[in-house]
Amino acid sequence: MPTDPARVRRNDPGDPARCPVWSFHEIYSDEATRAWVQQGCVSAGIGCLECKGPVIEAIQTELLPIREQAKEYAADPGLVRSIVADGCERAQEEARQTMKEVRHAMGLTYR
Repeated sequence: MPTDPARVRRNDPGDPARCPVWSFHEIYSDEATRAWVQQGCVSAGIGCLECKGPVIEAIQTELLPIREQAKEYAADPGLVRSIVADGCERAQEEARQTMKEVRHAMGLTYR
């Protein structure tokens, strides 16, 4: 991911407000990490790769339960098929009801 365009070299000071990674820090990082990033970026005390590290770890942690659930589904294709089949049945019933209402509203009732 590109970072602050003003930071061409590692020792160039940056501005977190101009860096798209900062918006991820605002969501995923605690106050101490954000302060570390602010100070490190402005003073060129940290590089862009170091700045991205805590965000990557936080996102990986957030995705862990989703990945675990995906493994369960991958291990049981029959479960996935039954979930899809159930969803199809429910969608078809919903569509039948909607079309019944549409036909009635348009005066196209046949029975």
